[in-house]
Amino acid sequence: PGMCRGCVPAGLAAAGATLPARGWAPRGGHRGVQAHRLCPPRGAGSSLEPEERSMEPPAVPEEEEEEDEGAVPLSMAPGPVGCQLFGYVGIEAVLDQMKIKTMKTGFEFNIMVVGQSGLGKSTMVNTLFKSKVSRKSSQPGQEERIPKTVQLQSITHVIEEKGVKMKLTVTDTPGFGDQINNENCWDPIIKYINEQYERYLREEILITRKRKIPDTRVHGCVYFVPPTGHWLRPLDLEFMRRLSKIVNVVPVIAKADTLTLEERAEFKQRIQEDLKTHAISVYPQEDFDQDPEDRALNDRIREKIPFAVVGADQEHQVNGKRVLGRKTKWGIIEVENPAHCEFPLLRDLLIRSHLQDLKDITHNVHYESYRVRRLNESNRPG
Repeated sequence: PGMCRGCVPAGLAAAGATLPARGWAPRGGHRGVQAHRLCPPRGAGSSLEPEERSMEPPAVPEEEEEEDEGAVPLSMAPGPVGCQLFGYVGIEAVLDQMKIKTMKTGFEFNIMVVGQSGLGKSTMVNTLFKSKVSRKSSQPGQEERIPKTVQLQSITHVIEEKGVKMKLTVTDTPGFGDQINNENCWDPIIKYINEQYERYLREEILITRKRKIPDTRVHGCVYFVPPTGHWLRPLDLEFMRRLSKIVNVVPVIAKADTLTLEERAEFKQRIQEDLKTHAISVYPQEDFDQDPEDRALNDRIREKIPFAVVGADQEHQVNGKRVLGRKTKWGIIEVENPAHCEFPLLRDLLIRSHLQDLKDITHNVHYESYRVRRLNESNRPG
């Protein structure tokens, strides 16, 4: 477009193009590539009528072709780059909008604690959230008895801190590993986790579903390893092998104050070797690291797993300060002191740094694999 009838054939011929059968009769005196430079621009008296315009690309002069040999093709051009703003627009205000909306609606977090009786599961949960959220504290006066089978009990609380509301659900598993015959004692736990996935899936596939689907899926499972100081038991290995495929498992060494520092370090090393030998992937999983920064942070966490923790829900006076700890005749074990135990690392992992990541992996990985399996089963003929 924009060439005269005399120049279009010559220019296209120089580029090696074939000419249409009609509408290309030369008119006027311009011929050749040199004469093409004299053609008037489009709209400035061009003799090419609208109904006779060609869809072929315009010709490129021979001299200009030699200069453009090193030009980058259009398909290989780099992607869009950041645009520099000349003034304040207010894009960053979307973070404030998200924060205000989250503070109004709140969010949900569901945690499960698994381990034998007497390992301090309820005390550890109370220490994590600095409130009475365990099943033992919610049922005062009742005699604590070991059930004959694994019975799951869930308690829901609403915790608020600085205007942020969190609906916390703690699921305890009394009776796990307390029997002489612990065969398939993990089946009720697996069934409960899958039931929560099924409940969420049924709400999700409805034609008219809720704007916010109630989330009862287990986002993290804290598994309490007895402080034997030797190695993982077959029960521990089998539980983590089965559960790590459907939920985020975080192993911890319970009542770590019963071990010396040397015993603790040796016990952790043996547990890490057992996990690697049996190909058990606990949280945070290496396969789900998003970028190098996440990988570097998670590598430091994986070096410390399993965390050697001590739980306490009572405060004591230490150097003029009130601290959470366990009082012994040798002194006070401060649970929030990294020199005494690794409880601060567990708290940071579950609440302060990886809480949202726990929920994302639960939704995008574990729930997604369950969803695909269930939909394939429903679509299978017969």
